[in-house]
Amino acid sequence: MPNGNKMVDGQLVEMTDAEQKEYDARNSAWADGKADRDLVDLRHQRDALLKDTDWLANSDVTMSDAMRTYRQSLRDITDTYQSLNDDGFAFPTKPE
Repeated sequence: MPNGNKMVDGQLVEMTDAEQKEYDARNSAWADGKADRDLVDLRHQRDALLKDTDWLANSDVTMSDAMRTYRQSLRDITDTYQSLNDDGFAFPTKPE
């Protein structure tokens, strides 16, 4: 199978075997890291939802049981899901 191409001075040139190998290795490494990136995305969004309710954890505020359950569900979500795209994924509903 021929190697891929690259642009050199505005001309399309076939990559050398070494360049193709490096290109394939970079693409493979990127694909292999998808699960880690997906989990980071989920955690970022989860953390933002937790931050929205952090003020309720102040010592002078009484947090409802429903809010405690909501916050715990947010913290536990990565035990069940690894990606925002997992089947059945949904953040818990924030109580009123």
